[in-house]
Amino acid sequence: MPTYPDVKLFIAGEWRDGQEGKTLPIVDPATEEEIGRLAHATKPDLDAALESAERGFKVWRDVPAFERYKIMRKAADILRERKDDIGWLMTREQGKPLPQSTLEVAAAADTVDWIAEEGRRTYGLVIPARAPGVTNMTLKLPIGPVAAFTPWNFPINQIVRKLCSALATGCSIIVKAPEETPASPAELIKAFTDAGVPADVVNLVYGVPAEISEYLIPHPTIRKISFTGSTPVGKHLAALAGQHMKRATMELGGHAPVMVFDDADVEKAVKTMAIFKTRNAGQVCISPTRFLVQEKIADQFLEGFIGAMEKTKVGNGLEKDTDMGPLANERRIPAIEDMINDATSKGGNLATGGERVGNKGYFFQPTVLTDVPTDAKIMNDEPFGPVAVINRFKDYDEAVSEANRLPYGLASYAFTGSGAVADRLGRDVESGMVTVNHLGLALPEVPFGGIKDSGYGTEGGADVLEAYLETRFYTSQF
Repeated sequence: MPTYPDVKLFIAGEWRDGQEGKTLPIVDPATEEEIGRLAHATKPDLDAALESAERGFKVWRDVPAFERYKIMRKAADILRERKDDIGWLMTREQGKPLPQSTLEVAAAADTVDWIAEEGRRTYGLVIPARAPGVTNMTLKLPIGPVAAFTPWNFPINQIVRKLCSALATGCSIIVKAPEETPASPAELIKAFTDAGVPADVVNLVYGVPAEISEYLIPHPTIRKISFTGSTPVGKHLAALAGQHMKRATMELGGHAPVMVFDDADVEKAVKTMAIFKTRNAGQVCISPTRFLVQEKIADQFLEGFIGAMEKTKVGNGLEKDTDMGPLANERRIPAIEDMINDATSKGGNLATGGERVGNKGYFFQPTVLTDVPTDAKIMNDEPFGPVAVINRFKDYDEAVSEANRLPYGLASYAFTGSGAVADRLGRDVESGMVTVNHLGLALPEVPFGGIKDSGYGTEGGADVLEAYLETRFYTSQF
C-alpha cells in the first residue's frame, strides 16, 4: 500500500506549496490522527491559477476534439491501473470502506470514457436559408475557463464529471477540491497530466472555501461555475455568479423520500435500501432518508430494516468485512445527535442505534427513527448521516404529498408491484431523479441533477456537455 503524502497545489503544470507557506492538517477520520499536511492557497496562488487557466484555454480550445478524446481515454486507463492505490488514499482521508473507494475510482474511469465520447459529438446545426447563397449555421464552442467546487463525500466522483466536461469541450479548469480529502483528487489530476493534458489546462487548489469561491467566481477570467454542496452555500454562490453573468450548474442537497407500497417486494426493498442507507455512512446527497411505508406492510418492513441496520459492521474502512466506516469529520457527530434528540423530544421513537461508537474515530451507529412528526428537524433538514426515518402512510396521495412537501427535489425512490403506480410516480413526484424497484441513479450515461432547492443543471447523460458550450450563430452569403 502507498504512504499517505503531503498534498500540494497544482498550478501551471507544477506541484507546489502555497506562496505564503500556509498548510492545513489532514486527519484520518477512523483514528483522528494527522496523516499529512495540505498546501493552503491564498490570493497570490489564485492569481497564478487564473493566469494559468487563461493560457491553458487558449491552447486547449484549439486541440481537435478527437485528440482531446484520446488523451482522456488514456487518463481513464491510468485511473484503472492505479485504482487500488488511489482507493487506499481515499479510505485513509475519507473513511469509507476500501471496496467503496476503489469502486469510486473505477466508476470515475467509466465516466471519463463516456464524457470523452460525448466530446466527439458536439454538433452544431445547418439551418435552411431564405435566400440563395446564404449559409446559416450554429457552432458549439467552449465557454471558457471553468471554476469547479466539490465536496468531501465523493472526492473523485464529484470532480471527475466537472473536470471531464470542461476538458471534452476545450475548456480549461480550476478545481477547488475538498480540504478534508485532498490526496485522491490530486491523484485524479495526476492521471490526466500523465495522460498528456498540457500544462495550464488543469489547476488544483485548496484553502478556505469561502475565500476561494468569492475570489474566483467574480473574476473576469472565469466564465463557468460548477458547484456541488449544500443548498445554503449553493444559493449564495449562484447569486454571486448571477451578479457577474456567469453560467452555473448547481448540484445541491436533498432529502430523499422512499415510498414502499403494500404490493412491493418487501424483502427486496429492505435489502436494497439498508445497504444504500449505510453507503458512505449516509453521507450521500441522494441517500434515502424519509421512508414512507404503507400501513399493511409497515411492521414487516420495519422489522426487516432494523435487523439489516443492526447487522451492519461499523469499523475502519481498511479492515476486511467493514460495511460502514466513520463519519468524515468530527462536526458530523453532534449534528446528527442533535437531530436524533430533537426527533425523540417531539414524540419520535428511537428504534435502534443513535449513539457514537467508541471514543476514537468518528464512528456512529446505523440508526432508525420511527413515527417522527413532520416538524422535527430531521424531517426537514438533510441529516447527511446513517439515520433513517420510517413513517407510515395510508394511500398514494398521502405518500406523494409527503414526498413533495419539502423544497428539495434531488432523488426519490419507490417500490411497488404496480406498473400503473410506477408510471404515475414518474410524473407526480417532484424530483430530478426517480428510481422504482432498483437503484438506477448516477451512471455515466444518465443525467444527474435536481430541481427546486436541490439545484439546476445536470451532470452525466447525453446533455452532459451543454453547460460548458456556447451556441453561436454564423451566417454568410457568397
